[in-house]
Amino acid sequence: MIEFDPILVHDWLCRSARRFPDKQALICGQQRWTYKMLDYHTDRMAKALFDIGIGHQDRVIIFLDNCCEAIISLYGILKARGVFVILDGSVKGPKLKYILKNSGARVLISHTSKAKVVKDALADTDNNCKVVIWIGPQIAIPQNLPTVSLTWRSIFSDLDSGDEDTYAEIDTELPRGIDVDLACIIYTSGSTGEPKGVMSTHHNMISAARSIIQYIGNSPDDVILNVLPLSFGYGLYQIIMSCMFGGTVVLEHSFLYLHAILERIAEEKVTGLPLVPSMAAMMLQMQNIHEYDFSTLRYITSAGAALPVKHFHSLRKLVPHAKIFNMYGLTECVRVSYLAGNELDKRPSSVGRAIPNCEAFIVDEKGKKINNNEVGELVIRGSNVMQGYWNDPELTAKTYRDGSYPGERQLYSGDYFRQDDQGYLYFMSRKDDIIKTGGEKVSPKEIEDLVCKLESVAEASVVGVPDEILGQAIKVYIVPAPGAKLTEKDVLKYCKENMEMVCIPKYVEFIESLPKTPHGKVDKKLLKARQI
Repeated sequence: MIEFDPILVHDWLCRSARRFPDKQALICGQQRWTYKMLDYHTDRMAKALFDIGIGHQDRVIIFLDNCCEAIISLYGILKARGVFVILDGSVKGPKLKYILKNSGARVLISHTSKAKVVKDALADTDNNCKVVIWIGPQIAIPQNLPTVSLTWRSIFSDLDSGDEDTYAEIDTELPRGIDVDLACIIYTSGSTGEPKGVMSTHHNMISAARSIIQYIGNSPDDVILNVLPLSFGYGLYQIIMSCMFGGTVVLEHSFLYLHAILERIAEEKVTGLPLVPSMAAMMLQMQNIHEYDFSTLRYITSAGAALPVKHFHSLRKLVPHAKIFNMYGLTECVRVSYLAGNELDKRPSSVGRAIPNCEAFIVDEKGKKINNNEVGELVIRGSNVMQGYWNDPELTAKTYRDGSYPGERQLYSGDYFRQDDQGYLYFMSRKDDIIKTGGEKVSPKEIEDLVCKLESVAEASVVGVPDEILGQAIKVYIVPAPGAKLTEKDVLKYCKENMEMVCIPKYVEFIESLPKTPHGKVDKKLLKARQI
């Protein structure tokens, strides 16, 4: 009997569990999960969610750092036919509160170390969240919240802690879904300052992952070292892809402890290393970088921002046997293009050609295709193009437009590109003010709004400035209120207390007044022209 490919994201995990039951699927610190264990625990998570009423297309927020519980949660949510919303662990109360309300999530899964942030976000009863599932050491659960609290331990309390062979099938038949159902919503910064939720169906996610697997050439022998946050599409898809081809993921919390991370490459015989350019810069600045063993690496990928040409050449010298992939993508479609092999040596400043089963072309302001070597907006079409923005039909209509036939959707990237005569793409600039720092997109307005809440601040404007490691660093210009005694130290302390790590400015400059356009808007072009 012919076995067709699964049509749902979680069914790929189930298939890998059948094919490689005893193979390591996930390594997280000292924890090692086989495919059989991971499949069983995600079934248990699905049943627990099903029992508390989670069903078709219900949203569940995962508010955790990189950890095995996050992986169990996302696949458990999918098996219960829900939609996972995965957030970075450094999200603060106001942003969590907004996403809870905007997504209409009914359940929040978080760690007890984040209890204060969760309490702040849930203090307002104007949301649909009715259950919080707590992971971590037992604490005094915050009182007076409009939610029921469950613990991770209670969900898995009756599991035999010894032999995994005793795992039995779940006696509850979980609901089935179809590939046009939503699978996840990824919130990304928007030019308005409010996060926007990109909606992905099972079909979208599988199509994108299959295409990336194809051009990288992944196999069950691959071991991927992932230090990228799971809230970042680039990091999330390392998990989705590996569960599809039956590989192993070594999941780390972050790239902060470089020595320990680089040692893991030899320890776990890592074959794949996904990076953002800022991570590459940090590696290459290490004086003893040549002392590490990279002999098992088969490939390195770079995405999130343009990989500087000098970094590419340095990586080539450091790991000459590994294939390097320079890639460009958007949360709205995961990946658009890639450049690898000899083409990287020929045109290292290019982001390559469209990935398999995807088409990319460039249009003018009227949406008409333009000639090669002219600059215009990049447009993407393919099954990797997502469904639009949750609860935002206006922005969806602006970004996702009708194609040449009924039902076709084309993604207008908002980025300016040019294409050479051989069809290779070159990123030129962004249409909006979004800052891409360390591979992540940051909304200037989001930072401006928070900084302006300081009583001593009259006005604030945020721009991105060139930075060798981050690609762009965040700089905030502040007009102090009359008589205010505000220091750079005060501003940075406030930012660290109220912002995610990626949003904290690197530079603070006080200014008498902000330059304005004739329409009264802050002239950011003039601000960007100023020297640090």
